[in-house]
Amino acid sequence: MQSKSKQRLRRGLIAAVVIGLGAGAWWAWGKSHPTAPPPPPFRTATIDQGPITQVVSANGNLQAIGLVVVGAAVNGTVMERKADFNDRVKKGQILLRLDDTPYQARLRQARAQLVSAEARVAFAAGSHERNEKLAAQGFIGAAQSDQSRRELDMARADVNAARGQVEAAENDVARCTVVSPVDGVVIKRSVDVGQTVAASFQTPELFQIARDLALMEVGVNVSEADVGMIREGRPVRFSVDAFSEREFEGKVRQVRLGATNQQGIVTYAVIVDVDNRDGLLKPGMTAQARIVVATKPQVLRVPTAALRFRPDEDAMAAAKPASGASAVASAAAASAVAAASNDDGVLNQLRGGVRVHKVYTLDAQGKPQPTEVTVGLSNTRYTELVSGKLKAGDAVVTRAKNANKDDSK
Repeated sequence: MQSKSKQRLRRGLIAAVVIGLGAGAWWAWGKSHPTAPPPPPFRTATIDQGPITQVVSANGNLQAIGLVVVGAAVNGTVMERKADFNDRVKKGQILLRLDDTPYQARLRQARAQLVSAEARVAFAAGSHERNEKLAAQGFIGAAQSDQSRRELDMARADVNAARGQVEAAENDVARCTVVSPVDGVVIKRSVDVGQTVAASFQTPELFQIARDLALMEVGVNVSEADVGMIREGRPVRFSVDAFSEREFEGKVRQVRLGATNQQGIVTYAVIVDVDNRDGLLKPGMTAQARIVVATKPQVLRVPTAALRFRPDEDAMAAAKPASGASAVASAAAASAVAAASNDDGVLNQLRGGVRVHKVYTLDAQGKPQPTEVTVGLSNTRYTELVSGKLKAGDAVVTRAKNANKDDSK
């Protein structure tokens, strides 16, 4: 019995020694491998120097310059068509002929009426001449002579009216032959042989002729927020779906003053001249354009995302200090961030008429600190720093890391 008690005592001492050795080893490993503090919960980027190009993006369609719509001024049936899509035509070249049978009949009738009116003039002139002689000899009164003069004047007026009818009928006959008003290329045809053309209410569109497809234009719609930056002569780059791997170039020719309001969205038409001597671009193609409004080769620039960053309470609380002293400093920094704005957020702070922005840097405790800056050119990636205390090489906060995802990269 006594021997069993000694065995249990021996086992307990051995277990106590093992536990003590394990605790000592753990303590020694912890001393030699201190736990690194967690990284601040913010993603940063470095301010650098480089080029900045600011562009305005807009969409539009390619159009032919000097597009002429050819119509018909008379009604009729198309008897002959002499031009088709993509045909090159010369000024005065016949495009189609309408049936002129009714207009030829009207012309013959007008000519006949003119001959009749001229005969009445000859008869009235002879009568008036005789009456004047008889009145001079006293055989008839002055009233009869005046009556013959009025009849002569009326006959002459009828001649002028008949001549006008003849000219109108001749014009109608001539209009049955539709000719090209300019040199160019037929890009649209809306009629064919046998089709009836009705010009009673409005001039029907028969052909569209482009003067020269070697020079085209793009009409893009620019929002009112961006139109103030666009000037005539600014370079433009654009792409079309037919040649997605290639960029084309152009220049702004005109910024039109007339605004278009569609569902509360105000846009302005900007016309861009395009060189199309290689003939790749076709009228009607959709162009995704980028208008270069300004560019600078070497400026101090900050990532644009840094201008949009604003710290929230959760991100501030996540960057906990490692000591009491740093906790006091961090609390002061947090209160400084909260009190950085001296207004209620309704009015933007200005400096010399320029809006002041805030970007944030991290202090020694990993807390975001605001710095006021003014900016210049901007695009989706970089923004020019015009004034402020920041310099090249400074790290600015671009966003908070997402605690729910692996954001270590």
